[in-house]
Amino acid sequence: MTELSFACTGVRADRHAAGPTLLFRLRITAPESTRVHALALRCRIRIEPARRGYADAEAGRLTALFGERSRWGTSLHPVQFAEVAVLVPGFTGETETEVPVPCTYDLDIAAARYFRALADGDVPLLLLFSGTAFSGPAGFQVTPVPWDREASVRLPVRVWREMIEQHFPGCGWLKLPGELMDGLLDFRERRGLPSWEATVRALLDAAAADGREFAEDLR
Repeated sequence: MTELSFACTGVRADRHAAGPTLLFRLRITAPESTRVHALALRCRIRIEPARRGYADAEAGRLTALFGERSRWGTSLHPVQFAEVAVLVPGFTGETETEVPVPCTYDLDIAAARYFRALADGDVPLLLLFSGTAFSGPAGFQVTPVPWDREASVRLPVRVWREMIEQHFPGCGWLKLPGELMDGLLDFRERRGLPSWEATVRALLDAAAADGREFAEDLR
């Protein structure tokens, strides 16, 4: 079996990607002089929330994920972030490669909600590896990557925010059921509103007006 070890030496945003994407820099090491012809690598990435501290404002925004801070001793579980596959070209002894990880800003996804809740600092991530190595001095020896291979890295919150801002400047993202989108579109067209922002503002203004009328009725 080819014993491989992994280290994550850094993470950065891919400024040329079509959508939000992080690049994880991996250093992969095989026994000295061992020839690895190719490596079909799978990487599962998870957030380790218990490995950092939180300001009170951050804790408040994380209530939906982990409950009240008083419960965090038992509720602060790892959060699944991503799972990707990459084919690493052949190398002898050691190599470095970058693993692209597409990201979402969908706040129905726990990882995206977690990132949005943080003001600053780093996000502790754990990378868990598996896959298949094709190695040997002559021909191929096919061996699995052991499931206990892993590496840690800390992702600066500012890197995440800069990446999202690059693709969604000054905006958030909201996913709605199709029938609700149809209703909003009908409301927008009937009112002749120029944008989705204007549509949502009109609904909020209407809700606020209803609230004021209700309060006046109670007097």
